[in-house]
This record gives sequence, structure tokens and C-alpha cells, in this order.
Amino acid sequence: MTSASRHRTLRWLVPAVLVLVWLGIGGVFGPYAGKLGEVSTNDQAAFLPRSAESTEVSEEQKAFQKNGTVPAIVVWTGDDGALPDGARTAATRALASLRGTPGVEGTPTPALPSEDGRALEGVVQLESGLGDALPDTLDRVRDAARSVPGTTVGIAGPAASQADLKDAFGGIDGLLLGVALIAVLVILLLVYRSLLLPFLIIISAVFALGLACAIVYVLADHDIVRVDGQVQGILSILVIGASTDYALLLTARFREELTRGGDRTAAALAALRRSAGAITASAATVALGLLALLLSDLTNNRALGPVGAIGIVCAVLSTLTFLPAVLVLTGRAAYWPAKPRSTDAATGGHGIWRRVAAFVDRAPRKVWAGTLVVLVACAVFAPTLKSHGVPLDETFVNDAPSVSAQATLSEHFPGGAGNPAVIIARADRTDQVVAAARKTEGIAAVTPVTESGRPGDGEPLVVDGRVRIDATLRAEADSDAAKSAVERLRESVHAVPGAQAVVGGYSAQQLDTRTTAEEDRGLIVPVVLAIILVILMALLRSVLLPVLLVATVGLSYLATLGVSALVFQHAFGFSGTDASVPLYGFVFLVALGVDYNIFLMSRVREESLLHGTRQGVLRGLITTGGVITSAGVVLAATFAALLVIPLAFLVQIAFIVAFGVLLDTLVVRSLLVPALVLDIGPASWWPNRRLTHRHDRETEGRDAHD
Repeated sequence: MTSASRHRTLRWLVPAVLVLVWLGIGGVFGPYAGKLGEVSTNDQAAFLPRSAESTEVSEEQKAFQKNGTVPAIVVWTGDDGALPDGARTAATRALASLRGTPGVEGTPTPALPSEDGRALEGVVQLESGLGDALPDTLDRVRDAARSVPGTTVGIAGPAASQADLKDAFGGIDGLLLGVALIAVLVILLLVYRSLLLPFLIIISAVFALGLACAIVYVLADHDIVRVDGQVQGILSILVIGASTDYALLLTARFREELTRGGDRTAAALAALRRSAGAITASAATVALGLLALLLSDLTNNRALGPVGAIGIVCAVLSTLTFLPAVLVLTGRAAYWPAKPRSTDAATGGHGIWRRVAAFVDRAPRKVWAGTLVVLVACAVFAPTLKSHGVPLDETFVNDAPSVSAQATLSEHFPGGAGNPAVIIARADRTDQVVAAARKTEGIAAVTPVTESGRPGDGEPLVVDGRVRIDATLRAEADSDAAKSAVERLRESVHAVPGAQAVVGGYSAQQLDTRTTAEEDRGLIVPVVLAIILVILMALLRSVLLPVLLVATVGLSYLATLGVSALVFQHAFGFSGTDASVPLYGFVFLVALGVDYNIFLMSRVREESLLHGTRQGVLRGLITTGGVITSAGVVLAATFAALLVIPLAFLVQIAFIVAFGVLLDTLVVRSLLVPALVLDIGPASWWPNRRLTHRHDRETEGRDAHD
């Protein structure tokens, strides 16, 4: 075989092998995209701050349970407002009948009446780790409770909340993925007006997601990373969105190379060579930004970091290997029935982006100043976004049974009933700790846990010289008043000499999560900004321009928070956001927002080396305008797909990222950044002497693009 024939064979063989390898990866690992739920947990206790007092209590609390249990709180109310005669006896009998029922641990407590006499409550301890059996177990509890005539039954507490979370996340494997893929497919069909290429891009994204889910599955199965429904949903959306964005950049460059007359192999290699730097730098900003979450003390933040970074790496791997290979094999047929058209600034380009470039070129200072005013006006409202946590009645977007039951419980019993503050202290200081807790403002009742498991029935249960004391809060457990009561309770019991008392429970966990989230933002935000600056400096070989880019994206983030504050309060009816939402929004928006500036400015730098800064900016804006806008719309649409999961946290993340990405794409990248670079001129590349000293008629007439 001659050298020429071997070369021709390799030109077809290498792409064919790569495609076959990815088909194998898709076939073997693809099913893991639907199996990740098997190793995920929706037990929020698994995602507490590592060093918080409530986490210490959660660990010590396990010693007071013979077996791991999760409480379900049954509440009865009368059908006509008043409980029928004999309801308490019937309710206690119904609870006792549950002893020995599969999934039920021990003997449920007797039914206790509320002070107003219009409701009853009882606690049923369920085995922890029931998994898929939890809903069936709760149904058995509900069926038994409904045997009390003339009453309406609800189930609240951690077990009911876990069941509702499981139901909410039930659409992640199917509905979320389907909605995201359909949205991306429709957008791609409209952008390319071709039948084959959108499906090739979707297949590339699905292969990347399957590989990422397989890796995460193995790591989670070996307890190396933790995964919950939120992390699982964000992983799917992130991989699909990022894969599509990178694919759009690569295929746009491939189309451009095809129009220059090169053959498909040469065009694919040229497209890969000229876009790989921007794609890799873009992926690095997102992956390293996510890995910065490992600095967080919140376990759910730490979980998202490596999981998200794995997804981004798989997205890049698929884009830079599978996609070029399949483009070589399909060539121009990938764009059928449309024909590849040039987007070169000198010979073609999209008319709308030529008009945008001309608009920015005519008065760059007015453009960036006007844009800046709008962004600052939006950013003014950012401090009004309250991120103190989402109340229980806002956790689910739709009506959830556990929320309704908790509302009924709070109506008739102290607000913190069912979610007491938990005090762990030395047994020889029990009386002093109980006395201190009872004197604390906001505490309704204080009861040591006894050996029988029933409040006030017998001696306190002592384990390793420690006792557990439950303090019922007057305010609802998820309210600011409850968190303030926990702070006062901690001060009271910490002051008991030698008690070594610590306070945990649901309200304490919410308080510690909020405090830790605030500390995390102060640490992680500067780290992410530093990472992005270093990457931009390495890519653009400049100092001033990367600083400008990061500043513009940071301002865009603040503007997005300002708009979100208004929308959440006045349109969605949210009183606040989850404590982690601002940090998640920052990592995604700043890293992803810089992506579009990387795509633009890497092309601007390439053109500026040939034509000077002014022409480089205008040519870069014209040639990348369409593809970057398409990428932004795709990413916004994929994150918007999170709206199908009825949880406030994901709805808030979906809006912040979708709106912020569109703002970055349509305003920051299209107007603000080009106008700033045009106004500053070659000096924006400082200290790059090769570009800062290249004027090339920069100060002459602007008639070239008018």
C-alpha cells in the first residue's frame, strides 16, 4: 500500500473507529442516565454543614435510636370542625394496630389532643432507608389512621417530606430529560434548517450524559460523592446545555471551513484546531468554577462540584472526538437540505449581526454607557433578594400532602410541633439544662426522651452519659422566629456549667445552613473570579481585557439577581430563596457568561492579529453573532426545563440561569463588551505588544462597516 493510499485509509478509518467507540460507550453507559436515582438520597440530613453544631447533634442523636428511624406525624381533625366523641381512643387504637407492620419500627405513640381540643397527633417511627417502599409504608399508616370515623387525616414530618421529595424528583429521569432534549432539538432545527445535524448534536450530548452518569454512579455507589435529586437534575441539564454549546461552536467553524473549498477532513481538522482552544478554555472555567464548591462547608455544594465537573469534562470529550469524526463521515450532507453558507465578515455573514456591528461601531461610548446604566439599574435591586431559606409551604411549587398536613399541625399545636429543637447534653446536668431551656423565650415545651420513648413516661434515656431533650418551639420550625429562638436556646444551654450541651434539629439545621452559605459565598466567589481571570489571561494573553470581561459578567450577575428579586416576589410569590441559590447562580452565570465572551474574544483576537483591533472586533462580532446567540438560547432553554420539577429551589435556579444567560448573550456579549473594546482600542490588549502596537488605520474613517 502506497503512502498516499495509507493516508486516505486513515482519513476514513480514524473517524470511523471514533464513532464506533462512542456508539459502544452510548450502548454500555447510556442506561446509567436513568439509573442514577438508585444511588441518590433525598435525606436532607445527609447534606448538612460539616462543622455545624446541628450536624454534631444529628450524629449524636443516632445513639438514642435503637435502629435508624424517621418519624411520620399523623394529625386528625374533625370533618365538621370538632372531633367526634371517642376519637382519641379510636386514634390511639389505630396507631397501636400499626405495630409489626412492615416498615414501622416499635410502637407508635398514643394520640394526643391539641389545647383547643380540635385536633389529635401521634408519631409513628418508620425504618430509615425504606427507599421505594416509603410511599407504600405511609399509605399503610394513612389507611390505619382513616379508621377513625368523622375525621380527616394528614401525615407530616420528615418521613412525609421525604416521600413528597421522592415524588417530585420522580420526573428527573424521564420528563426533565425529555423536555430538555426536545427543546434543544427544536431550537437546532430552527437554527440550522437541516434534518441530520441537530440529531448528531443531540446524540453527542446524550453520549456525554451517559458517560458522566456512569462515572458518577460508580463514585456514588462507593460513597465517594453524594448525589440527591437536585444534583442529578442539574447534572443532566448542565451536560446537555454545555455539550450543545460546544457543538454549535465547532459545527459553525466546520461550516465556515467547508465554504472555503476544503475537503471534509481538512475542514474538520481546521475547525477542531481553531475552536478547541476556546472550547477547552470555556469548559475549564465552568469545571474549575464548580470544583471551587469543594471549598464549601455545605455538603450539597461539595456534592455538586465534582459531579458537575465530571459532566463538563465528558461534554468536552464528546464534542472534540465524536462530533469531528461524524462530521468527517457526513461532510456537507450533515447540513442537508440547507447548504453551508459563509459567515465570514468580509464575504457574507448574517445581516442582523452586520447591522449590530455597524451600530456599535458608530458610537461605542454611547452604547457601552447606555448598556451600563441599564445593568446598574437592575443590579440596584440585588440586595432585596432574600436568601434566608425557603419556608416549608413554599418548598414545593404545587400542593404537597406533607405541607398541607404540617399547616394543619401548626394550626392546632405549637408551631414547632413535629420538628422540635434537639438538645444533647451530659446526663448529670439534665435538670439544669431543662430548666435553662424552659426559661428561653420562644420555647413552648421541654421534655427529655425517656426509655419508653414516650414524653414524660419514665426516666430519661442515658446513652454514653448523654441525654436527649426535645424543645418544642412556639413558632413554625421554618420561620425566622424559630431560628432566632434556636440562637437564644443555644446561648441558654451553652451557659449551663459542665453540661456540654449542643442544639440541633430542623430549625437549627436551617440556621446553620444559612450561616454557612453566607460564609461560603465570601470564600468561593473570590476563588472563582481568580480562576476565571487566570484562564482568560492565558487564553487572550492580556491583563486588562480579562479584567474587563470578568467585571462585565459580574455586573450581569448582579443585574440578574436584581431582576430575580422582583420576579420571585411579585410574579412567583416567593418570600425568599434557598440559602445556596445565590452561590449556585454565581458559579453558573459567571462561568457560563464568560463562556460567550471567550467564544467572542478568542475570535476577535484571531481577527485582530490580521486586521487590527477595530476590524477584529467587528469581524468577530459578525462571524460569531449567530452561533453564540444560538448557544445562549439553547443553554437558557435547557435550564428552563428545570421548571418541570415542582421544587422552588430548581425553579429559582432555572429562572436565574436562563435569564442571566440571555442577558449575557444578548446584551453583555453583543453590545457592552464590543463597545468597550472599540472605545479603548488596541490598549485593551495590554500588555500584549503585538496587538497594542498594531494600529492598522484604527483611527481612520469608519466607513468600512457603515
